[in-house]
Amino acid sequence: MQVYRGMDIGTASPTVAERARVRHHLVDIVEPSEEFSVSEFRDAANAALDDIETRGGRAILVGGTGLYLQAIVDDLELPGRFPEVAASLDAEPDTAVLFEQLARLDPVAVTRIERGNRRRILRALEVTVGSGRPFSDFGPGLDAYPETPFTLAGVRIDRALLADRVAHRYSEQMHDGFLDEVRALVQRPGGLSRTAAQALGYRELIAHLHGECTLDEALALAVDRTRQFGVRQIRWFRRDPRIRWFDHDGDPSTVLDALDESWS
Repeated sequence: MQVYRGMDIGTASPTVAERARVRHHLVDIVEPSEEFSVSEFRDAANAALDDIETRGGRAILVGGTGLYLQAIVDDLELPGRFPEVAASLDAEPDTAVLFEQLARLDPVAVTRIERGNRRRILRALEVTVGSGRPFSDFGPGLDAYPETPFTLAGVRIDRALLADRVAHRYSEQMHDGFLDEVRALVQRPGGLSRTAAQALGYRELIAHLHGECTLDEALALAVDRTRQFGVRQIRWFRRDPRIRWFDHDGDPSTVLDALDESWS
């Protein structure tokens, strides 16, 4: 979400001072009214990597959202979007019906998707119906972990500490003017695109500005959803056997020293 201009506080975008110390890429590259897909992100990231290597530098990828990182690390083949097909499929309220439809059209894909994961089922059906090609034909899936030129490292933190840090960060962001940032974005011509409006914290504060909940309710929901997202991140990355894990107890210097030693 740091790709969007003007979405700085809620995404914890690197500050001007931080960018002066270390060059950052893929920050503030599109307007918040624009859609931005994972395939566009992958292409922009690969262009940045090529530029860095041309200048004799080395890149550190930091994240985040599992699919976006894996798209780069494993150079995933990403199928296109078929919005009209997606809208038609999403009109079916029963996820079980969609799952059975996918089972008929792509029996391989259903073995890789949980029966209740509506988002992934819809995406697999969208591609299968829209492209006329089974979703499973687009590579071995997200559970394949081939050799990669990247050295993968993960930071592991106690979940209770992680939950406290999430709540504390929202408190700091509100103090820094997060609500005013969201209000300004909503009032901009074109508003927020579908993808930008789904950013954690932003969608809850937008709901508050639209009178759908109190500010306290919006913040409580944002904290809860962000904690849940953190748990999903942990589950996503711990499946990858290529990642070397480093325990983080609240002191960043211990993790940095261990990373330096590992990379050297």
